[in-house]
Amino acid sequence: MPLFTDQTGRTVSIHAAPQRIISLVPSQTELLFHLGLEEEVIGITKFCIHPESWFHTKTRIGGTKQINTNIIEQLQPDLIIANKEENVKEQVEELEKQYPVWVSDVNNLEDALEMIKQIGLLTGTKEKAQEINHRIRTNFDSLERSIPILRTVYLIWRNPYMTVGGDTFIHAMLQQAGFENIYGESSRYPSITIEQLKDDKPDLLLLSSEPYPFRQTHMDELQALLPNTKIILVDGELFSWYGSRLLHSPAYFMNLRQQLK
Repeated sequence: MPLFTDQTGRTVSIHAAPQRIISLVPSQTELLFHLGLEEEVIGITKFCIHPESWFHTKTRIGGTKQINTNIIEQLQPDLIIANKEENVKEQVEELEKQYPVWVSDVNNLEDALEMIKQIGLLTGTKEKAQEINHRIRTNFDSLERSIPILRTVYLIWRNPYMTVGGDTFIHAMLQQAGFENIYGESSRYPSITIEQLKDDKPDLLLLSSEPYPFRQTHMDELQALLPNTKIILVDGELFSWYGSRLLHSPAYFMNLRQQLK
């Protein structure tokens, strides 16, 4: 039985080309689709909205942080794909007592490309994974980086407002997009206040579509409080999904920067 090392350093024994796969991570579910694993993927979470056809037809095993182990037991997977940040450690540890569980840990573009490579290897789709990685790398390499750096805040939550620190994948994508995360010295997802935002005077405030669904009303509310800051609603998937959706992120970042000229 082949042995694989996941991105947390765990050794996982996996049958060659597993035939019954469960994905606990939305962005990695979409990757499995693009790797051509239509028949092999048997279970996904209720947040795995891409592709839409899978969302409506695959068995849902709960949420990313509230997994229904009874459904998983019924499905009898020969591979479960999880993520260090998105899934609960104790739940993953319980699952690995019965099933092979491969865990990703993605904090930047290089981690994402390595994740795609490794999932290609363990699912028998090495060539397709290499093709996706090549296209992602080419698209990111084409990003122009000569624009002035804007001091930026990226909000992921409201009540309380929460932003992203320098050890997150979103921070890495902000850098790729050419923005300076003014809270890059912080860790993970710190809470911030309107008073802090006023004091720090960001040039740009990005309001994400997920996990909190910021809307125009929230933008108008913040614009009244921060009249000198440019505020834009952005597609959170293109900043935070680290699977095959990365194919589309560079073009989105370029279009976003065009709005700021």
